[in-house]
Amino acid sequence: MPSLVIFTAPKPFTNPHVAAIQRNAIRSWQALGNEVEVIVFGNESGTAEACAEIGVLHRPDVRLSQWGTPLISSMFDLARLISDAPYLAIFNADVLLLPDFVSAVLRVASQTKNFLAMSRRWDLDVQGERDFGRGWDDKLRAEVRARGRLHPPVGSDYYAFPRHLLQDMPDFAIGRSGWDNWMIYHARRSAWAVVDLTPSVTIVHQNHDYSHLPGNKPPYDLPETQKNVSIAGGMKHMYTILEANKELINGQIRPARLNMPRLLHRLELLTTADELRGFRKVVVQRLKRMRRRYEK
Repeated sequence: MPSLVIFTAPKPFTNPHVAAIQRNAIRSWQALGNEVEVIVFGNESGTAEACAEIGVLHRPDVRLSQWGTPLISSMFDLARLISDAPYLAIFNADVLLLPDFVSAVLRVASQTKNFLAMSRRWDLDVQGERDFGRGWDDKLRAEVRARGRLHPPVGSDYYAFPRHLLQDMPDFAIGRSGWDNWMIYHARRSAWAVVDLTPSVTIVHQNHDYSHLPGNKPPYDLPETQKNVSIAGGMKHMYTILEANKELINGQIRPARLNMPRLLHRLELLTTADELRGFRKVVVQRLKRMRRRYEK
């Protein structure tokens, strides 16, 4: 039986570059071997054909928002029904994985019962479909060392957790901001181990544009993002990887090291409000600028 089920809801496969990087991502998950089961949700154009070609399970029967976007709550519920794997991982469909990911999740699971695991990603320009034959992982690591850029500790491309957690997910829309921040907030409030895997894994995000969204812009101002943030309880609940309370280092869970970005982001959260105005707005903007300088 697989230890981990990885699931996603991809963008349409109509843009050739997006189609290529999504195929790469799914193939990299499949290349992790028998420890992993892969499920692809949704019915965007080209999804069924891509899944049939690659040989992974496709489930179009996911519930949708009023705007036609898959709901994360439905994805979680279906993943549990389909797979008996003890651990679940939801991923953006443009992320390449290496074998160190599975071993890191299992190391965390061996040390704590309730956890939410995530990490920073490496951004990499990838053109075309990749070969996942012998030595593909070593080649990818070399490319990341040569050309990759470690993404700032904001935004999360995946979460891994035991199947007994998060059984009552709110109806967040996938691919829109806010839900990922709420996951970390909820885990911290629930006193789980929120584990930053960055020291132990290499997660590779394949760079892309936003041509699948209105105005070819990130989703921050979309109505679905605003709804996600509202469901999450507002801006004070927009936690990031900086709010992780644990790290996985050399196979061991350790308390997260306090650094300046973590401290400054805590001050941001204490100062922020859903509608920033006046002095409060000035303070939050200055804290953000200071934090970003330390993150470089």
